Amino acid sequence: MYEQTWERRLASALSGAGTGAGSGAGQEPTLVLVEGDAGMGKSRLVHRLLELPQARSVARLVVTFQASGGLVVADPLGPEPRVGSSAVPGRRSNVTGTARDEPAEPADPADPAIAAAPNTARVQDAAPLGVRLTAHQALEALLASARPALLVAEDLHHADDDCLALLRRLLREPPAPFAAVLTYRPEQLPRAGLPLGGAVDYPARLSAVRWRLEPLDERGVRCVAGELLGARRCPQEFVARLRQRSGGVPQVLVDLLRMLRDAADDRDSRSESHHRDRDVRDRGFTAGDVDEAGVPVRLAELVLERTAALPEPYRPIVWAAAVLDEPAGAQDLAAVAGCHDDEGRTALIAALAGSVLRETSEGRYGFAVPLAATALYAELPGPVRERLHHRAAAMLAAREPAPWARIARHWRGGGRTEDWLRAAEHLGRDDEAAVALLEEALDAGGLPADKRGRLALTLARGAVLGRRSEGTARILRGIVEDPALPAAERGEIRLELGLLLHHRKRRFEEGRTELRRAADELAEAERPALAARAMAALANPFFPGASLEENVTWLERAETAAEASGDRAARTATAACRATVLMNTGDLDAWRLVARLPRDSPDRAGRQQVARGLCNTANGAVYLGHYRRADELLTEGIELAARSGAPFLERVGRGTALFRDWLTGRWEGLAERCTGLVAEDGSASDARVVLALLALAKGDWEAVRDWLPRADHVQESYRVYETCEAPVAATAAGAHIRLLLARQHVDSAVGAAASAWTWLAGKGVWVWGAELAPWVVLAHVSAGQRQSAQRVVAEFAAGLTGRDAPSATAALLWCRAVLAEADGELAEARACFEQAGAAYAGLPHPYARALMAEGAGRCALLLGGGLGGGLGGDEVDAVVDDLTRCVAELTDLGAVWDAARVRATLRAYRPAARRRSPGRPAYAERMSPREGEVAELAATGLTNREIAATLYLSPRTVEQHVARAMRKLGIASRQGLAKEVSRARATRGDGGGDGAQGPPSP
Repeated sequence: MYEQTWERRLASALSGAGTGAGSGAGQEPTLVLVEGDAGMGKSRLVHRLLELPQARSVARLVVTFQASGGLVVADPLGPEPRVGSSAVPGRRSNVTGTARDEPAEPADPADPAIAAAPNTARVQDAAPLGVRLTAHQALEALLASARPALLVAEDLHHADDDCLALLRRLLREPPAPFAAVLTYRPEQLPRAGLPLGGAVDYPARLSAVRWRLEPLDERGVRCVAGELLGARRCPQEFVARLRQRSGGVPQVLVDLLRMLRDAADDRDSRSESHHRDRDVRDRGFTAGDVDEAGVPVRLAELVLERTAALPEPYRPIVWAAAVLDEPAGAQDLAAVAGCHDDEGRTALIAALAGSVLRETSEGRYGFAVPLAATALYAELPGPVRERLHHRAAAMLAAREPAPWARIARHWRGGGRTEDWLRAAEHLGRDDEAAVALLEEALDAGGLPADKRGRLALTLARGAVLGRRSEGTARILRGIVEDPALPAAERGEIRLELGLLLHHRKRRFEEGRTELRRAADELAEAERPALAARAMAALANPFFPGASLEENVTWLERAETAAEASGDRAARTATAACRATVLMNTGDLDAWRLVARLPRDSPDRAGRQQVARGLCNTANGAVYLGHYRRADELLTEGIELAARSGAPFLERVGRGTALFRDWLTGRWEGLAERCTGLVAEDGSASDARVVLALLALAKGDWEAVRDWLPRADHVQESYRVYETCEAPVAATAAGAHIRLLLARQHVDSAVGAAASAWTWLAGKGVWVWGAELAPWVVLAHVSAGQRQSAQRVVAEFAAGLTGRDAPSATAALLWCRAVLAEADGELAEARACFEQAGAAYAGLPHPYARALMAEGAGRCALLLGGGLGGGLGGDEVDAVVDDLTRCVAELTDLGAVWDAARVRATLRAYRPAARRRSPGRPAYAERMSPREGEVAELAATGLTNREIAATLYLSPRTVEQHVARAMRKLGIASRQGLAKEVSRARATRGDGGGDGAQGPPSP
């Protein structure tokens, strides 16, 4: 049952109440039984109910039963304050325990599990002075005097038998209109399944429903974590660990998130980084942070109290569950606890009855919140804990096949180091728990060199493709420097370390250093197949730090080594690498090599190399502009990566798909898809750059700055190009230059353009200039550096000679159009813009095509105005129509800033006959189209000066438009304006055309 469903039922049951006698006749009374464990958010739902308009307008009674037997009453009892009442907002009245009022616990608005009590009023005791009412007497008196249409009773599990009997009588003959919401913890009911203490003879006209609150799923956990910590700082692995450790219980989750937030704030406050503010904002939380956070106090006290309430002979069954730290069968729990079957069964029943343990699935028992096991485990005496671990390890060792990761964990917990390390040698490398145990074993120290080498190899093999913690690189780095390690093992471990640093950690310079050393060590150790893998990695042109010429040299060395090795997987790796190099340089022979990659390779390593080749060549094809063929390769590559156990390659493929979607105009939901990938993989540079490009088109320039990659040290001008893959860096550089030009920082734009172009020339892969070159040329002509612009165009054209690169070819036409327009050759510029637009339409790249339509239209309107030749009236009308369609296309994409700029161009150059008739229309309190347009841009975060530059207005005029828009919308700040515009966009869908783009007037 969904919240909206029961809200509708309750609203229907209460509708018409309070409007006159008999108004509730014929209405269906409603009872909602809300059950949920401690911290599941029952009070939040009650608060939401009390905020419903129907609930605020009727006589209502809200009570909470206490464990002490008392009754707390929250008022008002009616829709309007009663004469003579002494209202005390934010306070509750205890009508049974004491004569004093106790303050209501304030709610945290960010906490989804706790809600503030509604506005309350004192309830005057009906008893004579000095006479204390029982909970039953107080409730009976309140029901008789208030005659509520809405009754809310919380924590029904604490109600005594008399109160439950009173409620049963009420529900047998409920008034009309009437609705009741009763909340309780099912595990604490005196009679299981009977919240009212017994069956109720409900009348036929009463609608009675039971709703059990379930734990939050991963999506819900992500939402709560994003609100408290920021969505960008919550990657997928972190969210998954939060969900696993908190059990999805809202209260536990919020407590844990607060602990994480406080720990991060404390850590960040001690940071001495020169760029601390931005680094802190970007730093994501990890699964390890969750493990290190500890147990929330509220949860720890609850589980310890419940355990202590068990009879002493029954407690070992709970200790056993804490040591096993995962749901287990009754026999396993009894064996670890050291109980006989009957004794263990009796103890388990007692633990279930006491709400310490629960049946998590059929025949499996454990803690509802895994963190509860951690809290109890920490309080076990050392000898008790070790003995429990010994029993668990011995029990598991008798199984076939032996679960070595679990056995190793228990031997380690029991202090049996030799047994632990012996079990660790049997661990696989694809299980997260096994990886953690391997890391701990290698970190322990004191291992013989041969055993240390074997464990390190187990950890290292496949590190780049599988699951690895943050500590893996650190541990492997320490191992490869051990002089006692055999040279052959050192080379292989160094190879995996280099790949891990290079591919997964984006520490490219360190990774290349390790790969070079690994290639030499493996060659000396006469292990050519592994040496070929290291060389092939160094040949990949995607990664920064090497020119294309150097990449090709490494490729040739890799092919020689692979051929000498006779190893099938090594030959596949080098074949995939050659296809990647050729594809990314626009060599037509790449397609033939891709087709020959052995998709049906019999070994897993070979299939992984083919999957890598398919994903890499798909990426190259996207940058070339072969989108349809790239889709085919990408689909095949992602599917093969999944089948061959390479999740890293799956994420690489998804990143490529996001950039393809931006290029091909599939912008709907694209930002959400990008942030999802960033959440899973914080280093997803392609997703980050797409988010920057989307923000730039919308005019959200601060977001552009946040999402673009940046250098570790700003004084190193080339450093930024070493922080992400080379084609992504080229695209990011283009976006950065465009942002600087939009903000009229021409000198900075020229500097960035010169730096980026020098870097691209050094790399030597000219096809990657497709999203960079036009902005480099525009920066130079904007600064009056015509010769520099001509040099860039000439170098770009020479670099594309003989290359199959349709996207870069279209960009070259764009560059020539920019150059011609700057020279005043408007007819030539218009022709180049139109040719470029046709080329982009054929890819398709709709956003670039629209920008070309803007450029062609701008040049045509200038010509039509007599600045360079003149056009006929019909032709000018056609140009205006083209620009109007351009506005619609950009608006449909969501390119708010671009659409506003094109509309401004139309207004500036539109023929008089096409303008509206003289006289200002009377908009009164409605926003004019111009005010709406200015409001839309202001909502993105642009300053008045930046809006003025976009719309060809003065900053003073923009200031007046913003002020009028805010006044008409009743908004006092730009932040409020942004929220209103966002709401209006969601309401109207897409906006449109040449009309107002701002929020609707009230």
